[in-house]
Amino acid sequence: MADKKTPMDKIRNLGIIAHIDAGKTTTTEGILYRTGLNHKIGAVHDGETTTDWMAQERERGITIVAASVTCFWKGHQINIIDTPGHIDFTAEVERSLRVLDGAVVVFDGKMGVESQSETVWRQADKYGTPRMCFINKINQTGGDFYKSLDTIHARLSKRAFPIHLPIGFEQSINGIVDLVALKAYTYKEFTDHEMVEGEIPADMMDQVKKYRSLLIENAVAEDEATLEKYFEVGEEGLTEAEIKHAIRVATLTGKFFVVTGGDGRGVMVEKVLDLVNDYLPAPNDRSNTWGTHPKTGDEIERKHDETEPFSALAFKITTDPFVGKLAYFRVYSGKITAGSYILNSSTGEKERVGRIVRLQADKRTDVTEVGSGDIAAIVGLKGTTTGNTLCDPANPIVLENITFPDPPVSIAIEPKTKADQEKMSIALQRLAEEDPTFRVRTDDETGQTIISGMGELHLEIIVDRMKREFTVEANIGQPQVAYRESIRKSGVEVQGKFIRQSGGRGQYGDVWLRVSQNEQGAGFEFINSIKGGVVPGEYIKPVEQGIKEALANGVIAGYPVVDVKAELYDGSYHEVDSNEMAFKIAGSMAIQEGVKKAGPVLLEPVMKVVVVTPEEFMGDVIGDLNSKRGRIESMEDLTVGIKEITSFVPLGEMFGYTTNLRSSTQGRASSSMELDHYADVPNNVAEAIIAKNAK
Repeated sequence: MADKKTPMDKIRNLGIIAHIDAGKTTTTEGILYRTGLNHKIGAVHDGETTTDWMAQERERGITIVAASVTCFWKGHQINIIDTPGHIDFTAEVERSLRVLDGAVVVFDGKMGVESQSETVWRQADKYGTPRMCFINKINQTGGDFYKSLDTIHARLSKRAFPIHLPIGFEQSINGIVDLVALKAYTYKEFTDHEMVEGEIPADMMDQVKKYRSLLIENAVAEDEATLEKYFEVGEEGLTEAEIKHAIRVATLTGKFFVVTGGDGRGVMVEKVLDLVNDYLPAPNDRSNTWGTHPKTGDEIERKHDETEPFSALAFKITTDPFVGKLAYFRVYSGKITAGSYILNSSTGEKERVGRIVRLQADKRTDVTEVGSGDIAAIVGLKGTTTGNTLCDPANPIVLENITFPDPPVSIAIEPKTKADQEKMSIALQRLAEEDPTFRVRTDDETGQTIISGMGELHLEIIVDRMKREFTVEANIGQPQVAYRESIRKSGVEVQGKFIRQSGGRGQYGDVWLRVSQNEQGAGFEFINSIKGGVVPGEYIKPVEQGIKEALANGVIAGYPVVDVKAELYDGSYHEVDSNEMAFKIAGSMAIQEGVKKAGPVLLEPVMKVVVVTPEEFMGDVIGDLNSKRGRIESMEDLTVGIKEITSFVPLGEMFGYTTNLRSSTQGRASSSMELDHYADVPNNVAEAIIAKNAK
């Protein structure tokens, strides 16, 4: 079955996204069970799930890496990616959404919208990903479909409309009313294999009318033909097929969301799969893909068609202990066959495609060909990393890359024994290839190896994987904050002049820079304003290179300088003595002087910290956050007796916070944090950091 081609309009590339513990992985398990891939539903707490296949995932009961699974439902091929909910692994969600066409957003029916639900929703908004909402666990004590729906309206979108209403409440739920078909579907046990079609309960008719009208009225607004008919004949005059068409058109805009609810382990998952087939996009429902020519920079369009030249994006690299390096890729146009040659246009290297495999989490099925719109993996590509474009060598194209945030937390790591030394560098290199938010560098002054990641848990998992997968024992230091430096003045003009006369040929480079503050988050910008060739063209690039290298080590405490504009507007050269190296050094000298004169400041990462706590501990939690230089942003009632506190706290104050919070609230409070922005460090704190770095 795996090698039989599925027509493109019957393919669904689907992400399951949510806050941690909302039930993504359990819902994925339910889907695999209902589609016949699994003989039973694996439980997260028993470590039996298909997509959580890493040892660390099974032990901790969380998803760390996005796992890809292919299954089939009613003639449709569904490529599912189960993504992590923990903020430290946000890159996995980011890269998955870049290549997916649609998403199912899972909510915990007892909690409604949680902090990470908002984060993944914003990520999906960024890519314009059409999605539907599944309110999970509504048949458990405290589960409430309508309360959760209210939180979706309050915090995410007013344009989320139920397409199913639950019959019953909490444990008495035994089915749903389908608002399009106007039929009830009930079951005896939520794990039943079938739902029985029947009449809508009489006491639900008013609710059904209200929510059906809202659904239809808002859906037809997005489809002109159906809207005209709706004005003529009203909702009663529309056929079921017309209503479905209007809902599909509205959903594909990425701004209209159907909502259903149930239990991810139960038979309701079949209704979720029906909604995926009916309303979420096929690859050819999304707009055509654009890229650029690697040499000319011209824009190129690629249609979602197998007759077009091949183009694909490698969105994930993993190292498999049995087959070696696996590159997951999404095909945007054309097709790829095993044994053919492809071009990695991001690196300019040609590579041979050995084996192509379709993935069932950690199991693989060989296929000979993969066409436009599909997702699979290639075994053994050597130079390919996350975000690289793979394409037809005769028709090169570079697709838009995936951008990832810089990791804010670093620790020093050293091998326990000499024997571990070489193994550690290989292990770190492989792990960095897999994970674009994990960085490795050597500190020039101390010679220490420094690893950086998105949070303490992220780095803990990396060290754990090194130990298990590469048998490397290592000692780790205390977590360190990745500070930055910037400037607060603009229009500072400085000269960098490098002259060296020695026997024979000398060195001469002379540049004038105008150094200014850039917008926050804009990074470094180089502007070439040289006129009349006062600095020859071949020396411009070396000047920029010299500036970039100097900015990597700031003037206050040696941290990278960010958000700076450097305009090269004047200079001079010597016919004989000028060369690239002299201008590179001149650029470096000028920017160092410019940063010193432009009001340099130290910046620290500030985290958005969301704490969910029982009301009785609220005072202690707020007092603790205030003592950490935190700024309380908001306090909301989540459910009776449960408060959600949102605050902004410098990362340097937050190490070990999760453990301390648990112990101070008898294990009843939970927290999540994500990098929000960089802010100026207060003077007294900055002095302590500078003094520490000067030692």
